Amino acid sequence: MQTSLMRLSADTIQPVHMHVVREADSQESASFVSTAPRVFIEANTVPSSFSEVRRDHIIPVFVKDNEPLISQADFIQVTTEAVREVFRGEQILTPQVRVSHPIKGRVPEAKDKPAAQLQDWERTLYYERMMFAIEVPTLFDTVGGNSLTLVVGGVKAYNLDNLYNRKGTAEHFKFFVGFENMVCTNLCVRSDGFAGDVRASSLEQLQKAILGLLRTYDPRQHLRQLQGLMEHSLTEHQFAQLIGRCRMYQHLPSPAKQQIAPLLYGDQQLAAVCKDYYRDQSFCRDENGNINLWRLYNLFTGANKSTYIDQFLDRSVNALDFALQVQSAVEGRSTSWYLS
Repeated sequence: MQTSLMRLSADTIQPVHMHVVREADSQESASFVSTAPRVFIEANTVPSSFSEVRRDHIIPVFVKDNEPLISQADFIQVTTEAVREVFRGEQILTPQVRVSHPIKGRVPEAKDKPAAQLQDWERTLYYERMMFAIEVPTLFDTVGGNSLTLVVGGVKAYNLDNLYNRKGTAEHFKFFVGFENMVCTNLCVRSDGFAGDVRASSLEQLQKAILGLLRTYDPRQHLRQLQGLMEHSLTEHQFAQLIGRCRMYQHLPSPAKQQIAPLLYGDQQLAAVCKDYYRDQSFCRDENGNINLWRLYNLFTGANKSTYIDQFLDRSVNALDFALQVQSAVEGRSTSWYLS
């Protein structure tokens, strides 16, 4: 995918198009484009920033040779550079960063001090897991009355790496390109925009993999799929049956699970989906109890915000796969155990 592919207009693709904000649109779009931080994941994360990660967080090393891993800050930086290259000329916002699972330490000189007496310079800190998102607000479209903007990001979780090895061992990364729903900051990720187990031992390898994903991702097909979810709905009875089957799936014997499309959502997320079916201001049922599949999908992506960083993107992709499977069953093109 080249940058020009993202510069879609009404005469290059029908019925879905992506609007590009140009200078002539600047006044009209001023209220739409915002650099204010928004929470795309909650769980047990806390906000951070690229500068804080770069300046304050120590970098783990491989035990056998004391060489550093690729840092979370370097991952953010190399992704930002790739986004600027592929989407040259577009507005690129500052990365939003969320971190979790702090690993605290202290310098050797302070090894005998009580924790309450430690000075700032005597403390060390890094976070085991980090996720970031880079919004490209000048590339957007509308689905179901919701503005979606292009977003690129990734996950670096040191717990996935073998720290008891030597430098040169491939490290684990996840990254994605998709859309962020501006109504709720839910992330919409499709399988062709997700790399769930990228292994790299250098920044050059990592950058090559990121550029490859950005250039092969098909935003038009992604938008068509999201738009298609608007065309079908579930009745209240079907929704109840669907959720009941979703809860049952987690407890099926393994041989039975292998015959059914997987669902990565647990009881906590499914309870949130049920609650928001009645209460969510943007995606709840209508007055007859029906809910279209676009709203159902957003209930799942909203519930996903309670997921830990290292599982978040996998569940994001699974939410769309699940919604498309339900859509196929409603259309009569296939059968679904969840609605049988």
